[in-house]
Amino acid sequence: MTRRHEPVPDLHVVGVGACRLEYVDLPAAVADQPALVFLHEGLGCIGMWRGFPDAVAEVTGCRTVVYSRRGYGGSDPFDAPRTPRYLHDEALEVLPVLRGALRLDRVVLIGHSDGASIALIHAGAGRWPVDGLVVMAPHEFVEGVTLEGISAAVRDWEATDRASRLGRYHRDPEQVFRAWSDTWLSPAFRAWNIENYLPAIRCPILAVQGEADGFATMAQLDAIAAKAIAAPWVEQLRLPGCGHSPHRDRQSEVVDAIAQFVRRLRLGSTSR
Repeated sequence: MTRRHEPVPDLHVVGVGACRLEYVDLPAAVADQPALVFLHEGLGCIGMWRGFPDAVAEVTGCRTVVYSRRGYGGSDPFDAPRTPRYLHDEALEVLPVLRGALRLDRVVLIGHSDGASIALIHAGAGRWPVDGLVVMAPHEFVEGVTLEGISAAVRDWEATDRASRLGRYHRDPEQVFRAWSDTWLSPAFRAWNIENYLPAIRCPILAVQGEADGFATMAQLDAIAAKAIAAPWVEQLRLPGCGHSPHRDRQSEVVDAIAQFVRRLRLGSTSR
């Protein structure tokens, strides 16, 4: 089923290789700060962030860029079957080109779920400057609870009108959902692991997760705290009663935490 995605104000298009990606670019209100780049989750896009990027932009004064990955929202459709390296491909091939095209020299990457993993890979590759990372509900490895949560999402997809609801945001919601669920539930993805990128991250990290997350446990945050040994500091925000989307479930707390994190970056604190 293909539907027209919801329009987003001030939408632009940028070419990344042969692909055209939609993006929103909110100008900075305060000079000499890194830009914030929002990286969405496995079923997300610009529109599904709702007002969260705007709220963060308002309290930080930073230039704020939000984009939809290929196949999502109004960006160009998928052009090939997805592989277990799709997050690596985004982090190591697409995001660097996007940064160059939009002149994003100094950045704080703000990622949710899949987007958080992309942020960790990009920073951990050590090839591009990153001022800071905000990772919400990140994945560094596959857990049993993750597979259980995705399996439950598949049952929900097949039994409800979720496809219709997701169709408000994506050109082809069925393809978006199946690309995500089929990849994560495939035997080839069970060994997916990005913990080897953590020791090379050399920027501060704010890691956020809900204690009631149905797709991951706190082992994900524990791995970042234990293995991101070169990061100047690692902050954690563990939210009781919060699910897999802290920026929606507890928006005000998360916005405040990001504002404090960006302020701390500006002040140049180095305590871990």
